[in-house]
Amino acid sequence: MPAAAQNNSASMRSGAGFAVLAAGSIMQLFLGILYVWSVFVNPVSEAFGWHVNSVKLTSSFMLCFFVVGILAGGKLHLKIGSDKVVLGGGLLLSAGMLATALLPQNMAWLMYFTYGIAGGFGVGSAYNAIICAAQKWFPQNRGFATGVVVCAFGFSTVVFAPLIETLISQFDLRSTFLILAGAFFTATICLFRFIRLPDEKTAEIPAAMPAKKQYTVSETIRTKEFYIITFSLMASTATFFILNPAFKTYAAERGVAALGTIIVMMTGVANACGRLAVPMLSDKIGREKAALTVILITSICALLLCFAQNFLFIAVILLIAFCFGGLPGLYSVLAADYFGTKNAGANYGMIMMGFALSALTFPMLIGLIHTDVMKFITLSVMAAGGVILMILLLILKKKNEETQCRKNY
Repeated sequence: MPAAAQNNSASMRSGAGFAVLAAGSIMQLFLGILYVWSVFVNPVSEAFGWHVNSVKLTSSFMLCFFVVGILAGGKLHLKIGSDKVVLGGGLLLSAGMLATALLPQNMAWLMYFTYGIAGGFGVGSAYNAIICAAQKWFPQNRGFATGVVVCAFGFSTVVFAPLIETLISQFDLRSTFLILAGAFFTATICLFRFIRLPDEKTAEIPAAMPAKKQYTVSETIRTKEFYIITFSLMASTATFFILNPAFKTYAAERGVAALGTIIVMMTGVANACGRLAVPMLSDKIGREKAALTVILITSICALLLCFAQNFLFIAVILLIAFCFGGLPGLYSVLAADYFGTKNAGANYGMIMMGFALSALTFPMLIGLIHTDVMKFITLSVMAAGGVILMILLLILKKKNEETQCRKNY
């Protein structure tokens, strides 16, 4: 092929890849509504006469089915295409919002299905399809591509939390759900067609890239690496899941009560920055070392919370949010590195089961501990367990590489 034609082809590949990143990032900004349920809790409780604890449970349903959606999206995007999965996920989220707006006053519990299950599944399937498409357009810079799209997902809290509060105050709760349903429907229809997988002729695949085994889900779950990666994710996310619902409470106890709302918004920014920076860092220093670093920082910060006050408390909280934000994007790249890119979406969905188990079990278990000091020590030890698992993964990787070298020799 002439040099001019090669340059033109490369330019087309690059343009198509960045179009996927741009459209995917905007779509992820809308999908990040997953993390904004806390803004709805009090208005929903008042409007439906529903106990606050029952309202909060909606978030657990949404998070659980978010992970189920990730697994489904990872499988479906290979069969029907990322664009169709994003379309289906976005429309399901929009339909869930619309149904929530129309719920009868005495049937608030159906919100578990309309917002929690339908919304969570829709978000998860579209979220994973976007990540899979981005990674396959940039196989040499998977950390960069993943970081860009998941950063937008994390930044959603910063955008939508104040917007939703304004909409509820200016209109009412049901009207807010209707407006959001319309906005998500419009965004989905406008953006889904840009989020597609590359074909063999347009994919940015280096000629020298070595062949790698492409693990199916059933093969993945029979490897030691899968369990090490999954349990390290489970151990390292517990700290944020325990702290997230109580940021304002702890701010009041640690001498910065006046900054409670600002701290919540700052954690959203830190979370989004972590989603961009950590996967990109992993492109430079390696996935395992990047994971080990952020999990170690989380462990140290959990220990510092035993006594941190005032601005040290704020700094520690922001570091924990930054590290937590970096983990989902980093682990999606780990899935591709260890188990291949073909089924990376489905394999990532299986790894995210550790994320779901952490969110559902650890808040209840840590809640049985009555003193904050012991809670934070326990969380620090759990994160330290994640550090040990990452060290084991590095050792196992080195041993496998040595074995492969001897075979080749």
